[in-house]
Amino acid sequence: MLHIFRRRISRSIAGVVNTRAASSQATPRGLNAVLQKNSDDVVITFAKRTALGRARKGQLKDVPVDEMLTALLKATFAQTHLDPSKIEDICVGTCHPPSPLYVSRAAALAAGIPSHVPITTVNRLCSSGLMSIRTIAHAIQAGEITLGLAIGVESMSLNPRPTPELVDTVSSHSKAADAIQPMGWTSEMVALDYNVPRAKQDEYALLSHTRANEASSQGILAEEILPIEIRGTTISVDDTIRPNVTMESLTALKPAFPQWAPATTTAGNASGIGDGAAICIMTTRERAEKEGMPIIGKWVGAAVVGVEPKHMGVGPIDAIPRVLEQFGLKKADIDLWEINEAFASQFAFCVEELGIPIEKINVNGGSIAITHPVGMTGTRQVATGLAELRRSGGHLLCTSMCVGSGMGAAGIFVNEATK
Repeated sequence: MLHIFRRRISRSIAGVVNTRAASSQATPRGLNAVLQKNSDDVVITFAKRTALGRARKGQLKDVPVDEMLTALLKATFAQTHLDPSKIEDICVGTCHPPSPLYVSRAAALAAGIPSHVPITTVNRLCSSGLMSIRTIAHAIQAGEITLGLAIGVESMSLNPRPTPELVDTVSSHSKAADAIQPMGWTSEMVALDYNVPRAKQDEYALLSHTRANEASSQGILAEEILPIEIRGTTISVDDTIRPNVTMESLTALKPAFPQWAPATTTAGNASGIGDGAAICIMTTRERAEKEGMPIIGKWVGAAVVGVEPKHMGVGPIDAIPRVLEQFGLKKADIDLWEINEAFASQFAFCVEELGIPIEKINVNGGSIAITHPVGMTGTRQVATGLAELRRSGGHLLCTSMCVGSGMGAAGIFVNEATK
């Protein structure tokens, strides 16, 4: 009996090794391989976001996450005519609402999604929206489902960042203590330790504000926004974009965190806090083609890294090379970058350290101008990036963001939509 058992174990191990080898061989490497179309590709058939609202002052300030989610789902079904009963799983990226799975499940049911459709939530802080896409993509790749929804949502008005609490034995560890510090402190640490002066931060901020204002006035942002109805009112335009921002007005702003040297972060060169939600419908290429769903993009993959907590903002510097190497790509292969602007201090340092042309990054403005609802942003960047590639005709999108507590994440997507 022992030799039979050993033989079975040996076969089992061999099967695992062969499966891993097959998986490794299936990973596309190089631009041509990434752009190739295969029946088992994970594709995106719909990617939209709500209009954004200023936290505590804007159009969504009194709208809790469950109400926002229900409105987003109803609007999605109305526009796509997707039968909710066909959905096989849902993942919601969100950070701070209490009992997030309960409220997400309730919102799905209220939107008309049948009770047999499961749901989960994921919280990796600023990358939560990207992680929702990653979760659904992995489930499809594993053969567990063939159709799912990835959502990012946050109400920073009603659910601001809670203060993390540590026991003394943990908080006495310096890096552990750094990991729970306010994000403004990490911005100042990057500015101090990597020598990013206030003037440079304001220059990058002005670019974000200017680009967002131009994109909004030209109707470009409207292409990525899905109007939603809240309490009888249709919400379809961002109320977060500030007009008439100049270098003079940015320079005049007082430090937002004077308690931390060098005190260079201001309300004008940091991402705003706000409210909003975004959604991607994901399936296999085979199913999309069979059921006549439009294919607008393809999921390639993502990478997540850890960095020093006090320098949280530098996460993209490690995450971007990791995801590019994973798929045998070069920076020159990427047509468009959506790199989250948590703070101008970290954004400026990341852009210059990575050596990416600013003409390819956040071409319609970023979170400094349009705001950063933390659970939403990772999904929003995909809706934003794919919409821009559809206009420009480019092929590859790379999204990235720093992540609270000291991490970074990045994702690669292929544009498959036509103008």
